[in-house]
Amino acid sequence: MNDPNWKLPIVPSFKLESPDFTAGGTLPQWARSGVANAGGEDRSPTLHWHGFPSGTKSFVLTVLDPDAPTGSGWWHWAVLNIPASIESLPQNAGATDGALMPSGAITLPNELRLESFQGAAPPAGHGDHRYIFTLSALNTERLDIPEGSTPAMLGFMMRDYVVARAQLTGLSRTDPEPASA
Repeated sequence: MNDPNWKLPIVPSFKLESPDFTAGGTLPQWARSGVANAGGEDRSPTLHWHGFPSGTKSFVLTVLDPDAPTGSGWWHWAVLNIPASIESLPQNAGATDGALMPSGAITLPNELRLESFQGAAPPAGHGDHRYIFTLSALNTERLDIPEGSTPAMLGFMMRDYVVARAQLTGLSRTDPEPASA
């Protein structure tokens, strides 16, 4: 299984958890995509974190499906400039209106070019896909990157500021339609 962080600098880890799914468990149906016709609601799960370094000045959150059949994975969510005083995001913080996001946080466009959380939408019959929620603790209060930047650009721009990283992986699959008789 490929690890999307294998070329990133090794940094200390901290804890990222959700009451909505267990690590390595299945994401809730409502966290599947509605916009991509996967029968869900595109609601981001509740996230809580702790144990990050005391010098943390901000956080970056990304969600990647490295198993998407694209050669480069599929970015479902990317948020930067989450203040260090924030230690959780409520369910549906990734909504398009951004009403539940902390002040100052910026959501970048996902692969569908929407500035919101896109729920899981693995292709039918493709097996389990991993949805890797990565929270990076940074030693800078703010990243200034061009408006409309991609999550990949965000990863490049933040690489020298990451002091710790937490991950939480959820699974989702779409079973093929049964063959008609």
